[in-house]
Amino acid sequence: FQGRLHDFIEEGMKRGSKYLPMIQNVFRAEGLPLDLAYVPLIESAFKPNALSRTKAKGVWQFMAGTGLENGLRRDWYIDERSDPEKATVAAAKYLRTLSKIFGGDWHLALASYNGGPGRLQRAVKSAGLDNFWDLAEKPKVLPRETREYVPMILAAIVIARNPAQYGFDFETQAAPEFDKVTLPRPVDLRRVAEWTDSTIDEIQALNPELRRWTTPVKDTKYELKVPAGTASVVQARIAGSATTALASLKFYIVKKGETLPLIAKKLHVAKADLAEANYLPATARVTTGQKLMVPHEATV
Repeated sequence: FQGRLHDFIEEGMKRGSKYLPMIQNVFRAEGLPLDLAYVPLIESAFKPNALSRTKAKGVWQFMAGTGLENGLRRDWYIDERSDPEKATVAAAKYLRTLSKIFGGDWHLALASYNGGPGRLQRAVKSAGLDNFWDLAEKPKVLPRETREYVPMILAAIVIARNPAQYGFDFETQAAPEFDKVTLPRPVDLRRVAEWTDSTIDEIQALNPELRRWTTPVKDTKYELKVPAGTASVVQARIAGSATTALASLKFYIVKKGETLPLIAKKLHVAKADLAEANYLPATARVTTGQKLMVPHEATV
């Protein structure tokens, strides 16, 4: 980390400085070691939208299934793996589970965070060893990535405790400031940017879990983060706007004999997107007169 990866680690610590107080507060409340707050330095360099080649996502690099098991919602509109706070709460839950599985041994728990608890349990059983360092000496038992993962986390913790001692110099960043507004119906993010005198990029940066130009269509109590001091403006605008004026949504009325694949082809959208945007399984049958929301614009 002091060599080839110096800049990567330094940039990660700088970015992470704005999330650390929140992460440590969550871990303190859950009774977890506070040093585990530095795991995302290795996982994602604290990037909320980091996406691995295996489709793990967010600061904590959750796979979709593991995220779901630990309370993170994912659908066409949102992916809570990208929300640093929600993902941290899920990570605390998951790390505590892993700790229990491995009898409170954090080295094994961390190795299983990387390689999966099932694989670690099989490795412990097949090798007859319950010490990470002994397991790490057996290349056939654990893959290289998992063998190197725990030392990387420990090295990151050592550096993060005293960056200057190891040649790292950066200015810490303040935690993002925002208000939360509960939305009774879907709202176009571009309108929110306009109302708060900010940019669409700023609204998306505050809400990295949002994958689209709109908040979820069926949510009646969606919590949106807005720039600090603007909650009352947004609430007043919503209260004074007609439902149709808040979200730029397009709808299609199903005609007799039409199917999802046929409609998707007709609208030039992917069948999976059309189904997911309407909270339908891809194999769903549609009925004459049914109102479908037409997905448009690229994924955020």
